[in-house]
Amino acid sequence: MSSVPASTRLLNAFLTPTLASQRTPDAVFDGMVAEARAALGVQDEDDTAFDDLRFLLGAFARREDLTALGWQTALMDLQVRVENRIRVRRAHRAEPAIGREPVRAPVFVAALPRTATALVRGVLAKSAAHRAPLLWEMGCTETGRAEADRRRSFKRTARLYRSLGRLVPGGDEVSALVPEGPNDCAHLLPHGAQHLLRADLPEYREWLAGRDFTADYAFLKQALQVLQHGRPPARWIVEAPANLGRFEAIRRVFPDAVIVWVHRDPLTVLGSHCGLVEASWALHQRRPDPRAIGPVWLALASKAIERSRQARLALPREAIVDVSYERLASDAGVWRWLYERVGSRWSEADAANLARAAAGPEAGRLHEHELARYGVDFADVEAAFGDYPRTIDRIAVLH
Repeated sequence: MSSVPASTRLLNAFLTPTLASQRTPDAVFDGMVAEARAALGVQDEDDTAFDDLRFLLGAFARREDLTALGWQTALMDLQVRVENRIRVRRAHRAEPAIGREPVRAPVFVAALPRTATALVRGVLAKSAAHRAPLLWEMGCTETGRAEADRRRSFKRTARLYRSLGRLVPGGDEVSALVPEGPNDCAHLLPHGAQHLLRADLPEYREWLAGRDFTADYAFLKQALQVLQHGRPPARWIVEAPANLGRFEAIRRVFPDAVIVWVHRDPLTVLGSHCGLVEASWALHQRRPDPRAIGPVWLALASKAIERSRQARLALPREAIVDVSYERLASDAGVWRWLYERVGSRWSEADAANLARAAAGPEAGRLHEHELARYGVDFADVEAAFGDYPRTIDRIAVLH
């Protein structure tokens, strides 16, 4: 079982009185929205997206085994999302020209978790003609910010992730996040499995399974328009595991988007990801059962793969670029091919970026976890993914 740091246990004890608000999630959410509107100088307005976020908070509130820290981090996450939504919509109202700005041919990186997508994002985003949303600005999306405001925002973000890194078992990866660097765009996508990293929310999972994510990507586009307003043009790189299974919504909102689908053996992926989830659940729940993790995330991952495979049948062949994790990790030449396929040009500067990224602390890190600990076995994984692993084998020898 994941060992929870003593500092985390002490903080949970200190925060226990705050769990009282878990009994009144609607009132808490109403107060959250009212506070954000007052702070940002926005009058009451109708926004149906708040109903969805209210539902998510209610799902957390119904988890009787949440720790005080688990409840507080859920509130903090939703507070940031509510404020940022108001901020983005305010910018569009104040400057209607923002909404007319084209977001040309963005590149969406999609993959199962633990599939080197951060490496792909890191290399693509550092190209001179590309950009990716930075961690700090995804929580504070505005135009024309003064340098002093920018510094305050990313210092606040840095303190947050350093603190979380000390609280999370094995939290080095959390505390190492760079506020001024590109990051997972789930920070701008309102809904998805990222919320299940705190706890399993069965009703929310069921809701996600039937959701049309077009509105989520429409908001992402609005945020990207705000971030690019008044800046030199560049092509957006949007990386998030949440992109997997949402290809139709992506192309509906971004008709010229190119989707880079990175493939990796799901047996390896699932074991690695379950270890990450166990560490997170240990922070947010009292005495979580590791055996509950595998079935939840196996179902999420296999359904995302199946939805993606079905969606590609209706998309133009050039809309999706397939590349295997093994080729990215072992063949530097495949990167030049990848750039050509997405319509960009590989340069010596890109090769240098790749060399630096490949030498970073994440490169080659092993995450070995026993599947049986998480309530599934090899046969379960093979049955869930069907012939998908064999398609990865074919991708690995192409190009």
